[in-house]
Amino acid sequence: MNTIYILKPGELTLKGGNRNAFERILIRNLRKLLNLRGLAGSGERVEGSGGRFFVHCPPQTAPRVEDALNHLFGISGWARTRSCEKRVETLLAACVDEGKELYRQGLRSFKIEARRTDKAFPLDSYGIRVKAGQAVQEAVPGLAVDVHSPQAVIQVEIREKTYVYSLSQTGLRGLPVGTAGRGLLLLSGGIDSPVAGFRIASRGMGLDAIYFHAFPYTGEEARQKVLRLTEILAAYTLGIRLWTPGFTEVQQRIKTGVKEEWTTVMLRMAMMEAAEKLALRIRAKCLVTGDSLSQVASQTVENLNCAESLIQLPVLRPLIGADKEEIIRLARSIGTYETSILPYEDCCVLFSPTHPVLRGRVDEAQTLYKQLDLTEEIDRALSGAPVEKCGFLPPATAAPT
Repeated sequence: MNTIYILKPGELTLKGGNRNAFERILIRNLRKLLNLRGLAGSGERVEGSGGRFFVHCPPQTAPRVEDALNHLFGISGWARTRSCEKRVETLLAACVDEGKELYRQGLRSFKIEARRTDKAFPLDSYGIRVKAGQAVQEAVPGLAVDVHSPQAVIQVEIREKTYVYSLSQTGLRGLPVGTAGRGLLLLSGGIDSPVAGFRIASRGMGLDAIYFHAFPYTGEEARQKVLRLTEILAAYTLGIRLWTPGFTEVQQRIKTGVKEEWTTVMLRMAMMEAAEKLALRIRAKCLVTGDSLSQVASQTVENLNCAESLIQLPVLRPLIGADKEEIIRLARSIGTYETSILPYEDCCVLFSPTHPVLRGRVDEAQTLYKQLDLTEEIDRALSGAPVEKCGFLPPATAAPT
């Protein structure tokens, strides 16, 4: 017998006339996530009905299906569910089985919640709650009804079939990746930028990434660290292309061309110029950074203004109001933290001045930057930048779009 999962959409229910388009992308993304886990042709089936989505799979593939569901943006929750015919006796039997399973797992209180979309069913929602609650309590005496603070909630949904489930897992929420265009993430080896990528992907944005490599000041270990971060992030975003332009010439020109206190601001401006040129080439709609207001010298509001003052694309900063503890908590939850703290520093850290400008003036920053005339070095770095594809399906097993 197949295992069945029920998925609950979140914000998709608010999309009105556009809801069907969002739901199609959600289903497409789920199929891709399943295929990425080697489940193409393994008996899995994805379908949607009446505001719910269902995944049917053989029991042996259930762990991989659950891993896919834990990486899917656009659902508020999911649960393994029992399915039975729309008859009162089969509904009550399924609720009793669910109650027994809860008791085996050490839970001692429950309540029933019911949703009846098929109004022809002989019991209304209140009647289902009463009858099912009585049946479970009689069959499992050690499991008490607690309507205020239950340890578990047994959910009953009457649709084309009856679905009974409990112990729902929290989903990633947000919107399906691909519903909000594509952005270019400025990815470093630190904690913040991968979290920023995750946060903006949760709003439906697909991502590519750029990492500025300064060999030999930053070694191959630093590049591999960023590549690993990209692979972790790509598991949520259904694939990221990572460009790694060599930025050593640019940094050397900056280091010898301006006063030391201005080097960080100049480097940020150069990175923004390079990122915008790449974004326009690959048709990304915006840049995404891991800036958090006033966390470091380059992230004061004045220096942020300097950094983007010569580019035209919008710069999205998903972490601008987040503190470091909040960012670290999210990094741990998405699996990037342990990689981010590996002791391989990026080029920003290695070239940081002792006393950087804290509140640079835009006009002065623009004058200094234009005097550096970094166009040739930036163009050369981009033209020779290697690109690696992380988290994409192999062409032979690509999921249908």
